[in-house]
Amino acid sequence: MPLRLKETLPVIDKLKKENIFAMSEERAEHQDIRQLKIAVLNLMPDKENTELQLLRLLSNSPLQIEVTFIRLVTHQYKNTPATYLLNNYQPFYQIEHQYFDGLIITGAPVEKLEYEDVDYWGEISSIFEWSRLHVTSTLYLCWAAQAGLYYHYGVSKYELDKKLSGIYEHVVTAGENELVRGFDKQFFAPHSRYTGISKDDIIANDKLTIVAESDETGAYIVVDDAGNVFVNGHPEYDLYRLAEEYIRDTDKGLSPDVPKNYFPDDDPDKEPVSRWLSTSNLLFSNWLNYFVYQITPYEF
Repeated sequence: MPLRLKETLPVIDKLKKENIFAMSEERAEHQDIRQLKIAVLNLMPDKENTELQLLRLLSNSPLQIEVTFIRLVTHQYKNTPATYLLNNYQPFYQIEHQYFDGLIITGAPVEKLEYEDVDYWGEISSIFEWSRLHVTSTLYLCWAAQAGLYYHYGVSKYELDKKLSGIYEHVVTAGENELVRGFDKQFFAPHSRYTGISKDDIIANDKLTIVAESDETGAYIVVDDAGNVFVNGHPEYDLYRLAEEYIRDTDKGLSPDVPKNYFPDDDPDKEPVSRWLSTSNLLFSNWLNYFVYQITPYEF
């Protein structure tokens, strides 16, 4: 079913080329359907690619979805033109009196900083707090998952010996949870991060449940008793994202390890192998259905 997007958003043309139904606001206004309102706080430097990755996954649903992209006003965006943000992203203060069925907060390249040292920590903390009363369910990804668990539940993080990058095997540990309905017991998921989170802190909190984890990467999916989802990885990544990061880090002289379980024979000159895309689609579909659509009131 269609995504309802601003006509100025450049990724609309790319979505249509991929046979994903993106509907204009004008056409959507003439449909007598209660669409889901999903806000996205996109903290990734490459805004357009992240938009495309998320919108692909949100489109795999029988629901009509109105997507609103949010920007911070306390952060200086270095990689995105101001006109792009002005045309396609709304500042948080313009939407803070609205209610949304769902909210997605992405990762950000600030993992090595203490949370309070991140320049927009005050504003994003306000968004975390606002979401309690204005959003049915929030989906936190990678750094946002770590930051959200820290803000809401005091879960600590720690720096890894080196960057965790690749496609790792995970196991479902709470198969009764609707978020992993239809998942295989063992599945793969992408990671690209420098920090981990304390499993002991999560287990010690009776409001948190580890739904999936890995011996190599730690707790992967955590759900709280309010229906918010914390995914300590990058399920939204498309097939080539890790390759792009590997090339970027190599060009910077960082000598990164080859992403694990990604290139055949660990050869970066070969085409990456897809091991996670179907699971990521199922994760987003389950979140939209069971944690948003089935819970949110009709007149929201």
